[in-house]
Amino acid sequence: MRLSPGNNAPQLNLLPNGSASPQSHLPVLDQRARGTKFIQLSVRSVLNTPASTHMGFWSINPYVGCEFGCTYCYARDTHKWTVERALRRTGQKQSDLQPEEAFEKEILVKSDVAEVLARSLNPARLAGQSLVIGTATDPYQPAERRFRLTRRILQVLCGYHELSIEIITKSSLVTRDLDLLRTLSRQNEVNVNISLATADPRLARRLELRSPVPGARLRALRRLTEGGVYAGLIVAPIIPGITDDWAGLARLMEAAKEAGARYVIGSALRLGPAARRRFLPVLEREFPALYERYRRHYAGSDMTSRSYQDALTRRLNALRQAYGFAGDEASSRRRRRLEASTRVAVVSQTEEQAILL
Repeated sequence: MRLSPGNNAPQLNLLPNGSASPQSHLPVLDQRARGTKFIQLSVRSVLNTPASTHMGFWSINPYVGCEFGCTYCYARDTHKWTVERALRRTGQKQSDLQPEEAFEKEILVKSDVAEVLARSLNPARLAGQSLVIGTATDPYQPAERRFRLTRRILQVLCGYHELSIEIITKSSLVTRDLDLLRTLSRQNEVNVNISLATADPRLARRLELRSPVPGARLRALRRLTEGGVYAGLIVAPIIPGITDDWAGLARLMEAAKEAGARYVIGSALRLGPAARRRFLPVLEREFPALYERYRRHYAGSDMTSRSYQDALTRRLNALRQAYGFAGDEASSRRRRRLEASTRVAVVSQTEEQAILL
């Protein structure tokens, strides 16, 4: 029998409009008036092993990207890679922002970082190595006021004993968690590293668009040390020809001493591809006499030269000795471990001017 459809029979929709698999999107959790978006990043693991980072410690980063917008920040490359992986997984369209700008305006938020840490942290796997919070982007950046992920990480860690825990931050917000840091310090080795490249607030603002002023960081350092938390200063990055002069470094050492710092360490500037694209235009505008030398050197390397690192280490050692930071063995152990992680060579001589690049 032959069937003839009626004149009004509808066409069957065998190929629905749009993709058969609806496109996934990374959820936007919040957005600031100045354009910054906070984007949820789902994660299955949160601990970075020494083998994966080629550093001598474990690390955890609750955020990827940072509103502080420091022009030199090496973590721009980490943000770029993380975003690319997330987009491949979800099929989402690439942002219209360049990677170096997206780092500051599209902050990835690992909303479930504390829960994943609680499920996955096995102290035996750490094997006595440190767990460092904030190696890629600042754990106390402005997003932390809204999402409180770093505080939740510390709350999880309060359930453990005999861990070595370190924090690296530019933010005075770290003092909000003084209660947890005290609790952690009673049962673990805890160390808070306040990062500061210069004590000059005008120079700092030329290099770091929205980070806390130097005075705020030094006051936070004092609050930590007076509150019984083991804390010190990381002079990082030390920028050749800009922040590596003897007088500027001495001013930082003196300020650290007045704030009760238990140690001072430093590391030289490194610039990966995304960081170069952000920093070199700033250098050309703000420090034009240095631009060509930087452009030539960093075209072939992310790091300063070995001779520069050696000279800088001699300068730092001399200043540490002068300001009384060399005698505490516990501080010395931490300094050696952190300097190894930031790839700064240890050299014993004390008298030599740093050689640019």
